[in-house]
Amino acid sequence: MKQVKTRSFNKDFRGLPGHVQEKAKKAFQLFKQDPQHPSLQIEKLEGTQGIWHGWIDYQYRWTFEYRTDPETGETICIHRRIGKHDILRKP
Repeated sequence: MKQVKTRSFNKDFRGLPGHVQEKAKKAFQLFKQDPQHPSLQIEKLEGTQGIWHGWIDYQYRWTFEYRTDPETGETICIHRRIGKHDILRKP
């Protein structure tokens, strides 16, 4: 599965403390290997159209959505935001 990060995601990521960035990198590696791994606690975000969220740790989350490439049919995971739990209000 192809993965793409939005500008907002990249900006959010750069603003994270270094130790959280390291945890996030590990979580994304795990996500690549097994997007349904229980430690990521992946769930659909209620009240949204197709936006999901996952855990980095107890305080930090990231949001993403799946789209299909119209030319290849490949699934693309678009990482939207990353930060403290309150990012779920504006995913």
